[in-house]
Amino acid sequence: MAEEDRTLVGGRASSPYGQTRSALRRIARARRRRRWMVEALAAFACLAALVGYLGAEQHAEPRQEESGVQPGPAPGAGRPAVPSPQRPGVDADAASPGLRPRQRPPSPSASPSPSRPAVVPVLTVTQADVPARVDLTAAGPVDWVHWGLLGADQAVRKRNGSGAIRDEGGRGRRESYSNNPEAYAWRDGAPVGSAGGTTSGLYTCGRGNGFALAVTADGEPRTVRLYAGLWMARGRLDLRLSTGGPTSTLRMEDPHTQHTAEFTIRFQAPRGAKLLVNWTVEESFGDCGNVGVQAVALR
Repeated sequence: MAEEDRTLVGGRASSPYGQTRSALRRIARARRRRRWMVEALAAFACLAALVGYLGAEQHAEPRQEESGVQPGPAPGAGRPAVPSPQRPGVDADAASPGLRPRQRPPSPSASPSPSRPAVVPVLTVTQADVPARVDLTAAGPVDWVHWGLLGADQAVRKRNGSGAIRDEGGRGRRESYSNNPEAYAWRDGAPVGSAGGTTSGLYTCGRGNGFALAVTADGEPRTVRLYAGLWMARGRLDLRLSTGGPTSTLRMEDPHTQHTAEFTIRFQAPRGAKLLVNWTVEESFGDCGNVGVQAVALR
């Protein structure tokens, strides 16, 4: 019945709205094309959004170029990390391969043992009269020497003394005598064990002649007593240390007769150094102007 109701317009069947079938088909095809274009644009937009998202994911982590270190593959990638056992006394950083060991502060060096302070050289001398009787055992607990009792070639020394007092010789011929104004005694001598009071001594005549003595230092303050004299002469006492430092000179004179003195010398020098003593005739006022020595004591 529907087919019968349709009218013909120009020999063609028309739709109830007055349009031909071909026109409707063209409209349908145009609609389909528009729908396809919209779907294509939608698909393209989705693809572009996906590409943008993937690009953003690749740069999500901070870039490492600024630090100059290129990250490498993590050790053990693709398998679970298993902590390696650490040996006692081994630093964890040092035990990890590929990592720089931790810089440890240097261990403090052992404290140097305190050294003995340097010995400051000391040298002083004073002059006094000789007592009428000199006890060498009391005056020289460390060492002592007496000359003249056994002649010009042999001295008496303290038995078991330190041996610090040395007779270094000197210029001129030595002679012994036995009329000294003072007497000398001891109880610990060798080869003469004791003496109650001897007045013997040694002398040498002539300008420039005299005696050279030395006393070895041990780093501690020491006191030396030199018992010496002269006859019709001017004597000169020169003192110095073998290591250098202070020096001292004393003169004693008697142009007419004899004169004696006790020279007290206080000194300090490094162990092994020497106090050097020279007692010489600086000027002779007679045929045999001389200087003499009787004893030296060390404490």
